[in-house]
Amino acid sequence: MNDLTEGPIAGHLMRIAIPIAVGMVFQTAYYLVDLYFVGRLGDAAIAGLGSAGNVQFLVMAITQILGVGTMALIAQAAGRKDRADANLIFNQSLVLAAVCAAVTLVGGYALSAWYMGRLGADAATAEAGITYLYWFLPGLALQFAMISMGSALRGTGIVNPTIMVQIATVVLNAILAPILISGWLTGVPLGIAGAGIATTISVAAAVIMMIAYFVRLEHYVGFDASLVRPRAEAWKRILAIGLPPGGEFTLMFVYMAVIYWVIRDFGPAAQAGFGVGSRVMQAIFLPAMAIAWAASPVAGQNVGARKHDRVRETFRTAMVTLSCLMVLLTLFCQWRPSVLVAFFADDPAVVAAGADFLRIISWNFVATGIVFTCSGMFQAIGNTVPALLASATRIVTFAIPAVWLSYQPWFELRHLWYTSVATVLLQAAASWWMLTVELRKKLTDDSAYAAQPAFDASAAL
Repeated sequence: MNDLTEGPIAGHLMRIAIPIAVGMVFQTAYYLVDLYFVGRLGDAAIAGLGSAGNVQFLVMAITQILGVGTMALIAQAAGRKDRADANLIFNQSLVLAAVCAAVTLVGGYALSAWYMGRLGADAATAEAGITYLYWFLPGLALQFAMISMGSALRGTGIVNPTIMVQIATVVLNAILAPILISGWLTGVPLGIAGAGIATTISVAAAVIMMIAYFVRLEHYVGFDASLVRPRAEAWKRILAIGLPPGGEFTLMFVYMAVIYWVIRDFGPAAQAGFGVGSRVMQAIFLPAMAIAWAASPVAGQNVGARKHDRVRETFRTAMVTLSCLMVLLTLFCQWRPSVLVAFFADDPAVVAAGADFLRIISWNFVATGIVFTCSGMFQAIGNTVPALLASATRIVTFAIPAVWLSYQPWFELRHLWYTSVATVLLQAAASWWMLTVELRKKLTDDSAYAAQPAFDASAAL
């Protein structure tokens, strides 16, 4: 375990954020590699990959429930020097991961055709999306185990093992993608199905490597057969913190689904342009997300240790650093967005649609950075409901106008992107205000930080 309750805050943030950013870059490369080779299959394949890939937001919603709850509770336990409670939470998180994986597989295979039938711009797009999902779902199910183990390590201030595993699996995916998608070496191209197979194999390899690390090298938290019996009290604690962030990602799934539904009449090129543009945007956000993710364990351990000044300093440092970074990213997207999109698509119509999306949507980058930082701080203090409420305001203010716009004869795609920018600004303002209120309350009232009761090991036997 790394003690984050002592030493310079900025140093802790950078020490955790840099490897997280590297890992995120490689994780995003996962999808960009697939996108690059699938892009050679045509607009329908790109659009199918994008709309089917939106299911990942729904799965990420569930992984956030697991990951945020696990990370926050273990970080606070580490701050209290309560190793027994940290181990209880870790093992109960693994049990929840197994349950979530089973639900993902059953629900995914049952609903894939229905989902793609409603979002696909045409029959070819829907068929491509269904094919991809059928092979991608096992990889999505395995993500839960990865999230559980990675979040436990992040709560203890350790991120390097997770990053190394991510890098290794991205390299594996990069090797498998051209072989399976395009038929390199084998002469048997599997098309978009190959993208799903490559990802699933790579995630499976990642899970095996993480298990090996915990068995051989991890000493603060670890597998304990006596702690895997389901314990309602531990599940309740994980879910209390994790459910609101899961709700946030569910709303993101709804947000993306609304966009795909609204723009479906513009054809596969428009859906493909948005799909490429949104994935490029996710890649651009990685450094900012890394800082927000680093702020959570740093602030979380100091919450557990009752070091209020260090919690405030973590917020200020993360906010300033992240905002400066987002300004630079905004300027870049205003300058040459088409270069980013053209790397993944040959069709001029797809490039134009993706570039317009990035150019307009980049005006909300700073506001998005504020949302990221506030969400990380809400996780650290153990009250994630305000972040969910802020996200809910965005869905309400975006979805209703978006549907209304889609029925207007003068409606153009840029109207949708400007609406999105405005709603993110509102979300950022709501997040900042609610975090200010929450910090003022929590950091002046020690009773709000009531420690969890120490775990009684004998009770589990």
